[in-house]
Amino acid sequence: MTQVFRTVDLSPGLYVVATPIGNLRDISLRALDILASVETIFAEDTRQTKRLLDAYGIDAQLKPYHDHNGAQMRPLVMKYVADGKAVALVSDAGTPLISDPGYKLVRDIGEAGGTVIPIPGPSAAITALSAAGLPTDMFTFCGFLPPKSGQRQEKLKSFAGQKLTLVFYETGPRLLAALEDIVTVFGAATEIAVGRELTKKFEEIIRQSASAAVERLEENGPPKGEIVLMISLTGEEGAPASEADIDHYITDRLASLGAKGAASEAAREFKLPKRELYARAVALQARDRDD
Repeated sequence: MTQVFRTVDLSPGLYVVATPIGNLRDISLRALDILASVETIFAEDTRQTKRLLDAYGIDAQLKPYHDHNGAQMRPLVMKYVADGKAVALVSDAGTPLISDPGYKLVRDIGEAGGTVIPIPGPSAAITALSAAGLPTDMFTFCGFLPPKSGQRQEKLKSFAGQKLTLVFYETGPRLLAALEDIVTVFGAATEIAVGRELTKKFEEIIRQSASAAVERLEENGPPKGEIVLMISLTGEEGAPASEADIDHYITDRLASLGAKGAASEAAREFKLPKRELYARAVALQARDRDD
């Protein structure tokens, strides 16, 4: 394998290195140089990081740094930096500290007079936003929603009245319940987008109304993989289509697609529940036969 990295002389400090969120080829050349050159890499999961290093032929010393051992490991990392060494911090995937452990370490090194150097790269939240088709001039990243419905609704209500896009990380098994709470708090027509398995083989980004998303999950079951859930509170979706517009759209497609196909197309176009549109398509089809 051709070596794509080079070892470089690094100034002392903590290098906060972003790593791929799925596709290993999303690693930057600079990130590879840093990982190949630091004294030690502190990783949220050393096994995960070793797979990345092995893919590029990098032999590096790995030590764990995660939520459960952070208090014990911070003095060691700070001693490395104080002794004039360059060390790296990486998470399981993406940019460290974005819903990952590490902010206390970065803060303490800065307060001790050490240097923290960011090495930018992938972030699941930004990756999802870039292809979701939701307004991005103002957005808030909110980490994970609470697991219980009552707490989740209270969290969502705290954003009521704000004109921005909310970005959450979520799990597949909890996604349906989260969407149902979004419908309860913000309304069925609220525009949402779900990004799944970003940069991987089965990557999927779907934008639709919250109620249509609920219906989709009820039909298909919980999605697999890591989820980014985005909610638009900007009210920039445009004026809703009229009943006549929707009927005309469905009627134009009934002959070629049938009621089910026409309803599916209309659901994607108008971001409305497919079940509701299928009933409308069947009624229109029956009306046309009677005529």
